[in-house]
Amino acid sequence: MNTSTSVRLSPAVREGDVDRSAPSVGAETFGGCCGNEERLKWTSSEPPPSVRPSVATTRRAPRCCPLLTMWSACVVLALASAALGSAQSESHRPRHDSNLEIYKRLFETKRKDQLNALKNLVELNDINQQYKIIDIMLKGLFKVLEDSRQILVAANMQPDDPFPMDDKIKEAYSHVVENTAFFGDVALRFPRIVHHYYDRNADWGGLLRWGLNFCNQTGVFTGGAHQHVLTLMSQELGITEKSPDFTNPYRTERDDVLHTAEAFQKILREEEKRRRKEEKRKEIRKGPRISRSRTEL
Repeated sequence: MNTSTSVRLSPAVREGDVDRSAPSVGAETFGGCCGNEERLKWTSSEPPPSVRPSVATTRRAPRCCPLLTMWSACVVLALASAALGSAQSESHRPRHDSNLEIYKRLFETKRKDQLNALKNLVELNDINQQYKIIDIMLKGLFKVLEDSRQILVAANMQPDDPFPMDDKIKEAYSHVVENTAFFGDVALRFPRIVHHYYDRNADWGGLLRWGLNFCNQTGVFTGGAHQHVLTLMSQELGITEKSPDFTNPYRTERDDVLHTAEAFQKILREEEKRRRKEEKRKEIRKGPRISRSRTEL
């Protein structure tokens, strides 16, 4: 059984119908890749197809066509695979992360609560109380930030991964995002108090840089109203270089007067004394204790 592909010539073709001046079409049309296959042409020295033997009216299809088709398909697949790999390397997150979108709405609600609490602190108008509250607040904030970082690092959670579903990882994720943003609010509204702590604590500096990098890659702040808080806070604390037109929109002349006044300097001195006393008490507690005598019991 002959399985070769045949090319049937129309019986309407006659010797007189052939344009002998037309150029012949041969194997060179396929770039010479057809090997020893018979050329698909006829010349003026040959009889037209209508008077050739019947076996001559069947021509075997060139082998190069399937090879060209397969090669083209391989090239297309290779290019598609490369493009897919490039897209996956740019971001681990799917194009639409519905869980992240839900969290972003919850984040907006959380931010409103944070700003309301901070508003009450600003309106307190008592430098002594503000200092003590911020002192306690920052210590707790960075403790939570450090604990959350350890959880995320242990889970190999990357900021551009899909939003986590595990409750423990989800809680650590939200703590990093929310506390970093809140620290930005505090730093911009109380820059002198925050600088007093932040500039002396290298551990806080490294932790905050990590938190900022994490937040900027999560997508939570992208296109939102809170991105400027991270940007301004980074410049205020010297994490990034200040732009020529940088201004802290939350700093007022009244704040500068209050925080450079003698009252503020007095508070700083009192705070240093309090810390030294607290350190001495801790040392005494760690020392040996005198047990009570039996008569006292």
